[in-house]
Amino acid sequence: MAKLLIIFAGCSGLIAVALGAFGAHALKSKLPPNMLDAYNTGNAYQFYHTVALLLVGWLALQWPEVKSLQWSGIFLMLGIVFFSGSLYVLATTGIRWFGPITPLGGVCFMIGWALLVYGAFKAL
Repeated sequence: MAKLLIIFAGCSGLIAVALGAFGAHALKSKLPPNMLDAYNTGNAYQFYHTVALLLVGWLALQWPEVKSLQWSGIFLMLGIVFFSGSLYVLATTGIRWFGPITPLGGVCFMIGWALLVYGAFKAL
């Protein structure tokens, strides 16, 4: 599982850089300011949680018996997909029903962070 978390983090970092450049260059003049802000928020949160996921993957390598660290990584991955993904789609397509998916991603992020704290208590 730790290997999967680290590989996902690497792919997510690559995608975040590519989508950040796309937003800065291709979308800047095409999206209204509020949609560009939503897109950039998704991109920023993808970066933050990609770094966190990399850390969780490393911790899961150190303490493979602490399953809450693995679950933390799973929830961080889900948060990236649901939170950032929904904001990317909402901003670029204007399809409003993606908006309610964003908070689900936020909840996944919070669960992931809580599981990281719990895992740290168990491991240390």
